[in-house]
Amino acid sequence: MRLKMMLAVGGRPRYSAAIFVDALGAGLLRPFMVLYGLHVLGLGLTVTGAALTAGLVAGLVAIPLAGRWIDRSGGRPPVVFALGVRVAGVAVLLAAEGVVGFAAAAVLMSIGTQMWPGAHAALVAALVPGRERDVALGAGRALRNAGLGAGALLATVALAAGGEALRVLAGLSGAGYLIAAVLVWSLRVPELVVAERAPGAEVAGVPGKAFLVLCLLNLPFALMFDVLEVALPAVFLEQLKAGAGWPGAVFIANTVLVIALSVPLVLRFANWPRRWVLGLAGLVLAASYLGFLWTAGAGSAAGVALVSLAFTVGEILYAGSGVALVIATAPPGQLGRALARWELSTGIGKAAAPIVLTGLLGAAPAALWIPLAVVTAAAGLGIARWAPRDTAPQVPRLATSAA
Repeated sequence: MRLKMMLAVGGRPRYSAAIFVDALGAGLLRPFMVLYGLHVLGLGLTVTGAALTAGLVAGLVAIPLAGRWIDRSGGRPPVVFALGVRVAGVAVLLAAEGVVGFAAAAVLMSIGTQMWPGAHAALVAALVPGRERDVALGAGRALRNAGLGAGALLATVALAAGGEALRVLAGLSGAGYLIAAVLVWSLRVPELVVAERAPGAEVAGVPGKAFLVLCLLNLPFALMFDVLEVALPAVFLEQLKAGAGWPGAVFIANTVLVIALSVPLVLRFANWPRRWVLGLAGLVLAASYLGFLWTAGAGSAAGVALVSLAFTVGEILYAGSGVALVIATAPPGQLGRALARWELSTGIGKAAAPIVLTGLLGAAPAALWIPLAVVTAAAGLGIARWAPRDTAPQVPRLATSAA
């Protein structure tokens, strides 16, 4: 049944294929943009980093515009655009001969990447009602992680052929985005109707204070996205002097667990209000941060790896409840803007994460893990108490419709 959910997200096998192909393309190219700037275009490290940063900033600016577009036209056109603009980004990258072309490609691909999560969530909201939507979102995350992992694996193997393989990877990524765009455009999508708010979640058509609190308290959560990619590699290699294989093993285990547990954990907590699940995620993540501090302080690389499994459970709980709560409590006709506010808070946290995590860890391990645990636990408890109230719990029916 769980495999069937992944193969037909929202009851649409074509959309599942689009998610996987898009993720495969992203997995092929995303980790190697820095290498492309350095080894194919011959740019310096500082110039390459500055161009990628400009792309991230441009992507953040696009999020509010995408939200308004979703409210006007639904999720499908923005999803197709998010894929199409990445196709254009790959084309510009292949034609680039210097920093201007590389920066333009980074901007285009970042816009598509930043627009995708909100547009995807809105499209799933149109395809699937109520708690069944939460399961569909979980299945989509599992499928996307599978695609990202497969793409990164293929890219790693291809890189053995040398620097020219990066151009081939870019071309394959662009082809993947184009195929995914065609698949999404071919979908028949019903009119979006989302009305699960509890009284008091809206004031005069504008999200109330509870929704603002939800987005503000999301900021500490967003720092977690660089824990596996930035903080833990530094812990393994700098603090513990462990082998380079440890970060890779933790990343692989994280990917496998997300694929395996996204749907089961959504089903396990289907009878809980979503804000409670989000609050629990904060507590699990906080406990894992203290676990990293303790095990690394004890000099145990294996202990850090084991704690990362608990971290992954917290990550899955967060991903399985956050967007679902936003969808369920968004004011009528403003789902796109609500998702944009949520994704903007996430994007700001992600942008700040590298400098915050590395700066605090460089000062002292306790300077990172203790404050991170405190603010994340506080954010989780605050969300459980003050976030918008969603509908009464109900166990989802797991039926799927035709493609």
